[in-house]
Formats: sequence, C-alpha cells, structure tokens
Amino acid sequence: MPRGMHKSRTLRRVYRKAPGGAVKLHYRTRKPKGASCGSCGTTLKGVPRERPKKMMNMPKTAKRPERPFGGVLCSKCMRSHFKSEARKVSVNV
Repeated sequence: MPRGMHKSRTLRRVYRKAPGGAVKLHYRTRKPKGASCGSCGTTLKGVPRERPKKMMNMPKTAKRPERPFGGVLCSKCMRSHFKSEARKVSVNV
C-alpha cells in the first residue's frame, strides 16, 4: 500500500526497470509550467521547464536566450517592440 503522500497526484509516477528485471514505481515532482511571454503569453523557446532548485544550479546562459529581452519576450514580440521604438525615434527627429 502506498503512503498517503504518494496517493495524491501531486507527484508523478515514473516506472523504472531495476537491474534484476523488476519494474519499480518511482515518485517524482512534476515540472512547472513553461515561462511565458510578457506581451502575448506564448511559451518562451530556449527557457527550460525546471524546478527552482535545478534552475539555481544551471549556468546563466542555459536559463534564457542570449538576446535583448531574452527570457521575458518571445522573438516575435521583441522584433515588433524594436520596430515600434525605431519608428518613434524617426518621427521625433
């Protein structure tokens, strides 16, 4: 009989094959929802879906893309933001 904490679906069930050939049931924490764009809300590419502990131990370059607004805006929204900024500057000059 599983323990009470294993009965709920807060932990996901992973089946692993043991060296003896028996299939064992492991309980793992679920992955969080992916990071989303601040403007349009789509999931961001290049940003891993990991628990905070694992994200803390990752190098900075693996956590977000190396571009302006990386990890905050998707590439499409970033491009439109830069276009709008360039248009504002050209009108004021």
